[in-house]
Amino acid sequence: MVMKMLTRHLDAREPDSPLFVEGGKTMTTSQFVRKVGFASAELWTSDLTGGRVVAWLGHNSIRMLAYLFACHRAGAVFMPLNWRLALPELRAQLRHAGACALMHDDAHAELAAQLQGDLAPRDEPADGVEPGDVLLVYTSGTTGEPKGAMHTKQGLAANIEAAIAAQHLKKKTKTLAVLPMFHMGGLAIQVLPTLAAGGQVMIHPRFEAEAWFDAVARWRPHTTLLVPAVMRALVEHPLWAEADLSSLRFVTAGSQIVPPALIDAFHARDIPVAQVYGATETGPVSLVVEPREAMDFPDRSGRAAPGVEVRLAEDGEILLRAPNLMRGYHRHAEPSFDAEGWFATGDLAVDHGEGWYEVVGRSKELIISGGENIHPAEIENLVAQFPGVAECAVVGLRDERWGEVPILAVVPRAGETFDEQALLDVLRLALARFKIPRRVVLLPELPRTALGKVQRGALAKSLAGGGIPDL
Repeated sequence: MVMKMLTRHLDAREPDSPLFVEGGKTMTTSQFVRKVGFASAELWTSDLTGGRVVAWLGHNSIRMLAYLFACHRAGAVFMPLNWRLALPELRAQLRHAGACALMHDDAHAELAAQLQGDLAPRDEPADGVEPGDVLLVYTSGTTGEPKGAMHTKQGLAANIEAAIAAQHLKKKTKTLAVLPMFHMGGLAIQVLPTLAAGGQVMIHPRFEAEAWFDAVARWRPHTTLLVPAVMRALVEHPLWAEADLSSLRFVTAGSQIVPPALIDAFHARDIPVAQVYGATETGPVSLVVEPREAMDFPDRSGRAAPGVEVRLAEDGEILLRAPNLMRGYHRHAEPSFDAEGWFATGDLAVDHGEGWYEVVGRSKELIISGGENIHPAEIENLVAQFPGVAECAVVGLRDERWGEVPILAVVPRAGETFDEQALLDVLRLALARFKIPRRVVLLPELPRTALGKVQRGALAKSLAGGGIPDL
């Protein structure tokens, strides 16, 4: 259904009309259609068809999108990998997914070679894949059971329609894509919807502030998707004050709560900051602040996107029911939804009436740093095995640049030596850089409830005044 939606617009274009810009070169509609055809033929001849999971490791690229479309044609499942993860984390995800092929770009050829031994045989589909599954995106790392959100063709199509309606994307929309497309946000909030709406996309392999300013000045995009860490990098850049940003009709922000100062900085340049709240599991277009409303409601996280139902539990947790939600967690025994089809997000919100919600925090322990998810258990399970550690806990503290950063509290084991630097060296080999604790604090004990559960809120509050050094 996704391919039908996209190809309908591709077929309606002139074959020589520009579709993508990448590396200073323009790719036309007919050139991309041929590229998808070549990728599809590669999958068919390699027996990577119905039910097989095909992984991708690389920066943003047209080639990456061609494989996504080719998987749709072949009935395979496309699995984008987060190239920021450490080798053990990537191995865990490939094995859990049952991926039987790994495509990659030149920049990640060496890393991909180290992962070949983690691939499953190609002689049968992966367990847990159902007809209609097309996209598998993981939300966590190596310790514990990885969670992969499985999205269907129908779900992606519903998300595309919601994103087009919420952002008023049109046939002539020009979108600058700089956020990683291995995330649902980078892929499904603007890139796929812009293509489906008939617009053009400029793809940057990764975000670089100077390249962003240059693209806005030369290509004159109408919109771009940002996260708070990227917004801050732009606002604090020397080019910000004098840059001609007049082509931007709006920017869309997502992944976490956006600090008011960053919204104010863009609004001061007459650029509305539309917002999208969601998660890997939710499409991710769930709550939206439309561009035309952004200036009047800078303190809101959004209203329900088209087709999305929202309600708050008694404790304020956001519950969603929508056609763009994931089908469920891949190879995960526990149900992802309640009996009535509601998905519990773990995020807390306040209902301001008239359909408006403000996201105020999370009931789960997830830490979001620069748009990347960090599960404390990933770090804690590794630290707990290190010599000299009696117990430990990881909490997120607010940070002006990254939104949150992980802080590690360690209770040393009595009579044993604890080597902080050696621990950090071990963690750097096992985890992505953004998951490395910014500070290690030694404590005599961890605050606990009467039932013995670590009081993470109390721990975070006690650590908040210590300052966070850069790595």
